[in-house]
Amino acid sequence: MNSRIPEILDKYRSELLADWLQEILTTTNRRGLIKEAELREECREFIHLFREAVHKNSLEDIYSAPWNDMRDLLSNISRIRSQKGSTPSETASFVLSFKQPLFLRLRQELAHDAQALVEDVWTATNLLDKLGLYTSEVYQKNREEVILRQQEELLGLSTPVVKLWEGVLALPIIGTLDSARTQVVMESLLQKIVETGSDIAIIDITGVPTVDTLTAQHLLKTITAARLMGAECIISGIRPQIAQTIVYLGVDLAGVTTKSSLADAFKLALQRLGMKIIRN
Repeated sequence: MNSRIPEILDKYRSELLADWLQEILTTTNRRGLIKEAELREECREFIHLFREAVHKNSLEDIYSAPWNDMRDLLSNISRIRSQKGSTPSETASFVLSFKQPLFLRLRQELAHDAQALVEDVWTATNLLDKLGLYTSEVYQKNREEVILRQQEELLGLSTPVVKLWEGVLALPIIGTLDSARTQVVMESLLQKIVETGSDIAIIDITGVPTVDTLTAQHLLKTITAARLMGAECIISGIRPQIAQTIVYLGVDLAGVTTKSSLADAFKLALQRLGMKIIRN
């Protein structure tokens, strides 16, 4: 290995750390999202791991064994940056800003050898670009995981199962009903049936804007699952236009009780439980 990069990292470790930290503080961390002490420790650890990897003649493949600890460090840094509100470019710039102090020392040491300088600058550029790209990819993955988790939480919140009376549950559905949401709806309803021992579940689709074949199929799946758990289902919120659409699509709702409103469905549910509402 003819590269002088390992030697530069050994000789100018303190200077590289000081210059790099100053570069970050004046450019990528101007919003002050990361404390200086925390930044210093991240930079120190990065230089240490960078030095260890290049000393093992690993100057190309950042996915090789010598770079394992470095990837772990960058994954942790990306996660922290994501949580603290840094942008993807700010996160990647943590790595890319190391070029400036490293290139400065390379020019000082290799001013007399233009060919060696070009080769080492290219090697360093290639390495740091790959590490910067890796940091961005991890950042994006973390953000996607957060968004996915939030979507799942919102799905759960948007499909509450309400206990209307002893033995009667209501599941109001608002918005479209796709495959992912059907799974959440089904799990929520079945869990509540088991917890309460309810005999009747009212699925209210007043808030569903349109009903197509796929939506109807999802409803039927939910009703079938509830029946297997011993609960009868009533669909409420059947508006004239939805009734026409169901007939037009040829959706078979035979054996499924439907009502135009939640109030009518609740009244029917009480009757089937042997109860009735008496006005004073």
